[in-house]
Parts: sequence; structure tokens; C-alpha cells
Amino acid sequence: MTEPRQDAMPGATPHAGGVFFAVHSAHAEAIDLCLFEAETETRLRLERTGTDLFTLDVAGLKPGARYGFRAHGVYDPDRGLWFDPSKLLVDPHARELDRPFRHDARLAAFGVDTASLVPKAIVTKDRPVEHTAARLKKGGFIYELAVRPFTMLHPEVPAALRGTVGALAHPAVIAHLKRIGVDAVELLPITAWIDERHLPPLGLSNGWGYNPVAMMALDPRLVPGGMAELAATVATLHDNGIGVILDLVFNHSGESDRYGATLSMRGLDNLTYYRHVPDAPGQLVNDTGTGNTLACDHPVVRRLILDTLRHFVLHAGIDGFRFDLGTILGRSAQGFSRDSDTLRAILSDPLLADRVMIAEPWDIGPGGYQLGHFPPPFLEWNDRARDDLRLYWRGDGWKTGRLAHALAGSSEIFSAHGLTDTRSVNFLAAHDGFTLMDLVSYAHKHNEANGEDNRDGHNDNHSWNNGTEGETRDPTVLANRRRDVKALLATLFATRGTVMLTAGDEGGRSQQGNNNAYAQDNAITWIDWAWMDDDLIAHTACLAALRRRFDVFSHSSFFTGQDGDVLWLNEKGEPMTTADWEQPDRNQLTMMLKTRDRKEDYPTRLVVIFNRSHGALTVHLPDGAWQDLFSGEQGSSRQVPPRSVIWCRELADPSPRAKEASES
Repeated sequence: MTEPRQDAMPGATPHAGGVFFAVHSAHAEAIDLCLFEAETETRLRLERTGTDLFTLDVAGLKPGARYGFRAHGVYDPDRGLWFDPSKLLVDPHARELDRPFRHDARLAAFGVDTASLVPKAIVTKDRPVEHTAARLKKGGFIYELAVRPFTMLHPEVPAALRGTVGALAHPAVIAHLKRIGVDAVELLPITAWIDERHLPPLGLSNGWGYNPVAMMALDPRLVPGGMAELAATVATLHDNGIGVILDLVFNHSGESDRYGATLSMRGLDNLTYYRHVPDAPGQLVNDTGTGNTLACDHPVVRRLILDTLRHFVLHAGIDGFRFDLGTILGRSAQGFSRDSDTLRAILSDPLLADRVMIAEPWDIGPGGYQLGHFPPPFLEWNDRARDDLRLYWRGDGWKTGRLAHALAGSSEIFSAHGLTDTRSVNFLAAHDGFTLMDLVSYAHKHNEANGEDNRDGHNDNHSWNNGTEGETRDPTVLANRRRDVKALLATLFATRGTVMLTAGDEGGRSQQGNNNAYAQDNAITWIDWAWMDDDLIAHTACLAALRRRFDVFSHSSFFTGQDGDVLWLNEKGEPMTTADWEQPDRNQLTMMLKTRDRKEDYPTRLVVIFNRSHGALTVHLPDGAWQDLFSGEQGSSRQVPPRSVIWCRELADPSPRAKEASES
């Protein structure tokens, strides 16, 4: 028999002679391993090893065995102690579950046995896969998608496959991703979650997955084939040049506040896994707005985070991770630190060193807004650029300068700490909020379907409705909305940094004005492929191709304004003056970039012209021969239609200026 290493990863580790189990608890008096065969439960007492590790080597046990834990100790929630052996507890390091979590009031009741209610972990022996360098380069295009809504109505995906991770490998899905030029898909959480307790009485369910219980176990509803299905899908996407980023939630768990369910970490060691108010161990810190906050600064939680990240790289070849409410990763009782042990551990881990790391750089706790303060190479969701772009196109005053800052990569934000490169993830809409079409169709949120009397969701969306609120058959209003979406897309793809688009926004998807649709696992969030606007899809594909064509978008260093790397011009083709910048109702801006045309293989200049007015504008270009990259027309001036963005390139020029640029 081969003895398991005593420093084996917590959880269930198969070896030649059986399975080695390990689980942390600093405060439990005893922990039982519960093995299940059919409906029969066998309990084995784990041995305390050291001060906080309980272990047991079960000879003869094989992968496929189902198990859970029961923890014994003091039950005193006011002291932060929740030990109740009637509660079957899921292993925090579980890698596979036999079924999804389902909410039930009995999960929160003391003394009520929950073995029939709680999923059982499955002993697994995962196979390592190839994990080559991450497939998202600087300036790449991320496509954010929720797995289930993405294919539930896809006519070419077989019904049995719809709504699963495996569906993402279907040739029709791959063809769409390649058509619009996606560099990496970012999957909303696919690990096991439970519905918030207020949803079942409303007949609703969580369709986004941002309420996790088991951090590395895949949810059987989305990934019925487990890690093998995920790995195969990732491999297919990789074969087609598309990377995969997982959105992970390490800021809270679905056990919620003290009235929530006891499912896993709360029952094993509440005081270790969660943050509590100082001198009030029974009061959970709620920096997440979800009822609890994981103690990411604790070594046990840090180990869980690192083991989870390594697991998905080793066994699925995942290219990177997006961290929901990422500020929590750097929190301790003293507040946020960009040099926290957990952030440093993630960035210094050899296996994770070349993975893409993306932070949502805020939470709702004290000092929670940390945009620009994550350590490199973390990329960061840039909500300021999002809002500035929205406000510019809505027509708000004094926004020309803010537009330029966003286009240039928000150097005033990301130059903090002496840094010289942007790490901005630029986006106009995400899963949380209006869709891009709803942004130009609704002046106000409409979340009545969520059952909270429209109180939930953000109130200030910087949106507009083009004259009619919501659904309409007015052809003029509909045309104006499509025009605005095209202009917004053209603006997004002209920004320096990484760009992100949410699935369906390339085709005009609507959520009926719902800006908090997490509880709508139905037609409100499911993409209706039959109604996707092919003209908008083609426009997106064109923009992505242009972004790849010009190498200026693959650089992340800040513009200096020297050597003509960027110039800001007015409608006369002249450099913007102070008076131009300070004109509150200015509707036009031209950005000229020094770049290389990869398609034609020569150095050139690119101009992007913005006209947010409701009338056409004549805009003059600098000296040179210019071609409109949308229409193909050539000339030294352009008639820019209302509410539109035009991209023009300078044609090859044998002049001394071009020759000098080429030689340099």
C-alpha cells in the first residue's frame, strides 16, 4: 500500500490503498467522516492532527465514493459557534457533487438532520491536462457569458446539451465566437451554488451562480459531465484560438447571515472561515452585502483559494480568473492592502504566474472602492470609464475630456503607484446592469419581475430611451437605438486596454429593462438567437477585426503625446485647444493614433471620429490620403452621420515622412 502524503491537499485524496481525508477546524471538538452507499450512512471518527487538522485514511475506498462531514462541538451562535452534528456538511475542498444545492428551511434549523437535503461530495481522481500560456494578449477582447442563458434557445445546439458548458464546444457556438473575433470567453460562476432563501417563495431561482457553497466543485446543472466536460470544452475552445476565464466568488458563501443555511464552512469552523465584527464573534462582517464575508486573510481560506485556482489550471487548462468583489481578497481587520498575503500568494504561485487575473476592484465595506490599486499584472474592471462613455453618449455636458481619458486607458487611474501601463478592462455593460440595447431603450430600471417592488438594482444607470420608454414599434425610435448601439460599440473597441462585451450585446439583446436579472432563469435572460440583429453582429465583427488589424491596440503603455503617438483634433483637423476642451456641449472629437497596419504591413495613422450630435457634421482630416474603413470612401474630409463613430486609415504614402516613420 502506498501511504498518502501527510501534507496532501485538504479534502479527499485517492491513493493506491484507499482515500486520505483531511479537513480544517480550529474549534470543533470532533469531526465524523460520513460515507454513503445508496441511502446507508457510515460514520467514521477523524483523528485530530496538530491543532486544527482532522484526518483519516480509509483503506480500500475508491474514487466514486460519496461523503460528507459532521462536526461536534458547542452550539452558541452568539459566540460564533455553530457546531451541530445533525447537519451534514459539504467538504470545502470537494471537487465534485452528486447533485445541486436546493434551498430548504430545514437547512437552517438546529437539530434537524439534513443528510437527505445536502449534496454529497464525490471522491475524484482528476487528470492533469496541458496548460500552456494564457490565451489573452494585451488589448484582447473578452466575451462575458452566463453558461445557461447563452444556449438555452440556440436552435443549432441539441436540446440535451443546451444550457451546459459542453454546449460552448458546439460548432455553431464556436463559429459565432470566431465570427465576432472573441479572444477569450469569461464564464459567470459555474461552481456549485444555492439559491438565496427569498427566491423560492417567489417562484424564482438564481441564474447567475454568484452564491457559492463549494468553491471548486462544478455545479451539476451547468456541467453535468464534471471536470472532464469542462476540460474537453476548454480544449476545443483552445483549438480555435479562444481562451477561457472563470468568474470565481471568494468574497462570500451561500450560507449567508446567521439566519441562513448551515451547509459547509459555517458548520465546520465558522470563526475561521468568516470575518466577524471585532469583540462580537457572533456578528458577521457584511462587506459584500450578502450576509457574510470570507476571511481571505486567514491561512486556511487562503489555502482554499489557491488550491481552487491551481485545480482549474491543472485539470481544465483554464487561462485566467475574474474575482467577484475582488477587494475582499486584500482585506483584513485593518482594511484593504494591495500587498496582502493572499494577493501576493496568488501572484507568486509558479503555476498561476502566467494566468490572466482580473479584479472587480470594489466591495461595499469601508474603503472598498480600490480601482487602480490592485497590484500588477491584475487587470481591473473600469466602471469610471463605463460611466464616462455612457454619459458622453447620453449627451451630458463637460464630457469630452472624460471621453478622451477613457479612450487613452485611464492613465489618471492606473498611473497610481508609479505604474506606466493601463490595466483597464473597458466595458459598457456587464451581466450586472442593463444590456447594451436596454441602455439606450430605458431611462429607468424595470425590475418588477424580481418580486421586490422594483427596489433592487441600481437606480442611476446613465441611460436614455430615445424618446420612448421600453418596447415600441416606432421605426424611428428603433433605428435611433440601433444607431446608438453601433456608436457605443465603435467607441468601446477604440479604447486602450482590454475590452469586454457581454454575450448578446453584439446582437441587440434585451432584458426588458431589468438591470438586476440574477433571479430570472427564464426568457428574460436567455438569448433569443432567432431575434439577434445580424447587422449589429456584423458591425461588432468588423470592429473586432479593425482592433486586431492596428497594433496600437495591442500596447498598454500610456500615451505620452510625444512623437505623435496620440493627437486630439477638432472638426477642422486642428489640435484641440483649451477652449475646445472646455466647451460644455461639444459634440465632436477626433482621436489620431500612430500605429502599424498589420494587414498592409506598413506604418500609418488611424483616426477615429466621434459625433454625438443629432445632426451630420463635416470633419476635416490632417494632411494625407485617408480612407473610411467602413465605407471605403477616400478624401481629406468626412461627412459624419448623426450619433456615429467613423474609423479612417491613412493610405500608404511614399513621402519622406512615411519613409522616415517606416525606418524608425
